[in-house]
Amino acid sequence: MKLKQPQPFTFESGPRAVLLLHGFTGHSADVRMLGRFLEKRGYTSHAPIYRGHGVAPEQLIETSPHDWWEDALAGYEHLKSLGFKEIAVAGLSLGGVLGLKLAYSLPIKAVIPMCSPMFFDNEEQLTAGFLHFSKQFKQFERKDDRTISEEVHHLLTSSRPMFNEIGQLIEKVKKEIDTIYTPAMVVQARQDKMINPESANYIYDKIESDVKKIQWYEESGHVITLDKEKDLLHEDIYTFLESLDWA
Repeated sequence: MKLKQPQPFTFESGPRAVLLLHGFTGHSADVRMLGRFLEKRGYTSHAPIYRGHGVAPEQLIETSPHDWWEDALAGYEHLKSLGFKEIAVAGLSLGGVLGLKLAYSLPIKAVIPMCSPMFFDNEEQLTAGFLHFSKQFKQFERKDDRTISEEVHHLLTSSRPMFNEIGQLIEKVKKEIDTIYTPAMVVQARQDKMINPESANYIYDKIESDVKKIQWYEESGHVITLDKEKDLLHEDIYTFLESLDWA
């Protein structure tokens, strides 16, 4: 069975731009509804897809956080090439980590990390998430249980270098948080089972911006952009963006 490969998107609407960054093993669908919401309210958005994402897990483990960082940078440059001078960044999970790295590396308007890890104490959960993604992908390919089991076991063995590099990325960004002076809205789901929710408090406490807030969502899980409070999340992000001093 051939799976339709997801695509990046750009929803052009107004003079204010938001770069939307998806999570690990995810793709642009993670943030598509947020992009459509912002489009209706006059914001242009762009969501890239990192290398190795939206395709077979064998291709994912051949890539690295360095590749994904380059793809996030390319997304930023894509919006710049369209003429946008002020760009906010909203990222889910690992996308939020990349967004924070953008915030201390480049001039951005605001950063919105959503359920983003700062403590690499969740390797077991990340591995479980990768396992679930791999099994699901192979089930869509209609492979038999034995083949799936053998292929997933090989994937878990082969993915160790990738997970080590993810841990290094998170640690590096964590050490630079206090160099961020960009306005920030830190988003965290209370029912998040994938990361340590204390990450949100760490980000909020360490960011040096005079304009920052932390928003908790009591009924949502890790993929908050697709969960039951997504409409509230959309409205809160819009309110935050509207509060900024855009040129």
